[in-house]
Amino acid sequence: MSLYKNSFELHNKVKNTHEVLINACLVGDQKAQYKIYKLYYKAMYNTSYRILKNEMDAEDVMQEAFLDAFQKIRQYDKSATFGAWLKRIVINKSLDKYRKQENYIPFDEVHEDITDSVEEDYFEVLSMKIDDIRRSIERLTDSYRIILSLYLLEGYDHKEIAQILGISYNASRTKYSRAKQQLLVKIKQFQLSKSVNLN
Repeated sequence: MSLYKNSFELHNKVKNTHEVLINACLVGDQKAQYKIYKLYYKAMYNTSYRILKNEMDAEDVMQEAFLDAFQKIRQYDKSATFGAWLKRIVINKSLDKYRKQENYIPFDEVHEDITDSVEEDYFEVLSMKIDDIRRSIERLTDSYRIILSLYLLEGYDHKEIAQILGISYNASRTKYSRAKQQLLVKIKQFQLSKSVNLN
């Protein structure tokens, strides 16, 4: 009971701290803005990097996203957490930057053919090392990497992903399914190359 009480009190303290900082940001308090920046920077940078796979681009997006968030902070209506609202800005800006790249291919196009004979159980992934999974995700084609990141790492559902990427719900589900298949293939290739290098 005491553990639950302590957890509840800590949650309320964090929530109140956030509200105080956000209220200070509403009146342009730069110290509060800096504290918000420090609280959220790392998580938002990681979100952007998973989409762009480029440190400098992710850094640029961070600067733009935080500036945008502080300028539009009056639009934050508290229907979601501040972190979720900020993450949506970061994802949108990351996707905008991604779409401007020379090698950009629209999300509703198929990049690679995955044979239907790939029958591996996706839950095999759970028994594999996190580092192998992360490196394998980085080796995926852009649209597969992005859709897996949005679904598995950022926690969006297919309806939200479809809206973010401007594709249909079915296209999101199909691309996610193909991305899972490709991820399994990449993980197996990566593990095989590691075992060959060890021998």
